[in-house]
Amino acid sequence: MNVLRFSDLIAAGKVAGQRVFIRADLNVPQDDAGHITEDTRIRASIPCIEMALQAGAAVMVTSHLGRPTEGEFKPEDSLAPVAQRMGELMGREISVLADWVGGVSVAPGQLVMLENCRVNKGEKKNNEELAKQMAALCDIYVNDAFGTAHRAEGTTYGIAQFAKIACAGPLLAAEIDAISKALAAPKRPLVAIVAGSKVSTKLTILKALSDKVDGLIVGGGIANTFMLAAGLSIGKSLAEPDLVGEAKAVIDAMKARGAAVPIPVDVVCAKSFSADAAATVKAANEVADDDLILDIGPKTAAILAEQLKAAGTIVWNGPVGVFEFDAFAKGTETVARAIAESSAFSIAGGGDTLAAIAKYGIEKDVGYISTGGGAFLEVLEGKTLPAFEILSKRANG
Repeated sequence: MNVLRFSDLIAAGKVAGQRVFIRADLNVPQDDAGHITEDTRIRASIPCIEMALQAGAAVMVTSHLGRPTEGEFKPEDSLAPVAQRMGELMGREISVLADWVGGVSVAPGQLVMLENCRVNKGEKKNNEELAKQMAALCDIYVNDAFGTAHRAEGTTYGIAQFAKIACAGPLLAAEIDAISKALAAPKRPLVAIVAGSKVSTKLTILKALSDKVDGLIVGGGIANTFMLAAGLSIGKSLAEPDLVGEAKAVIDAMKARGAAVPIPVDVVCAKSFSADAAATVKAANEVADDDLILDIGPKTAAILAEQLKAAGTIVWNGPVGVFEFDAFAKGTETVARAIAESSAFSIAGGGDTLAAIAKYGIEKDVGYISTGGGAFLEVLEGKTLPAFEILSKRANG
């Protein structure tokens, strides 16, 4: 995908003295007192801001935070805690400006944070007048917020339409590169892991991937529905019996291409969904009527691990069992460690997947960790994200 990159503009000496508007993703979790509980997104956004400052730009950065009501600013919607944390990490004071759409005063070498962009009326619906006002604030617009790339909003799409120059920041560019490497021109075999509680939320992804991948590993509640499709009993496990036909269609589509959806040969069951429930390993055809399947069994995990170690490219979305409970975490851990040991290029995304990566400490062994949940899923579905589309249009226009 051809987009203009901020790093190229800097290398060409086109950023000094320019007003740069950066749309970052600073939507971090906070506790009830408003304290930031996890600052990964803030840390990830700093390199782009530092690049702009070092290039001699006058820098504005904004983001959404939480779910504010448009046109109504409340103290809990403020980016002030984010500015404070970012200031600590960067070793500088960062002032926060409210009511900024009408104009911003910022000098080269200076950095200001523009208050929660979703408070502005028309942001979510991508109001054209708002977009033009925001575009007038800057010489260069930089989108560095992959987490919002699947939404066509004022600060992710409209401003890119009307700004003098619109480009991708380093985070967004890295996502484009990783996605292209994994899906556009993958090294084969390409193996995808799609796991989660519901087939319905991932059905379009499973269908899209069944045309592309050499192996499609399903896990969690999704695997239970596929077990039903394979004629196995799953007791009282979470599943969607009305989607068995859809699961069969995915299995058949893969089979027609000489590829497969591996169905578990053994599972880990319990009688109740709790951390202290007794875990029992059973063959896949021996699940009792009152059993809950909460993980894949050791034989299945070993089969999948071999497949992952032999892969050329791995796309990972979702843990294969209830890994939050240690008794039902072995399947996810085995899969995670196999991905870490594989020589394949791996790309992982989704909140639970990132939690599993952190739990097993394999961050450095995954080729690329995507920062966007919904955006990552839409890319897997084969959709063109609005933010990519407009940047590509501007680069080629």
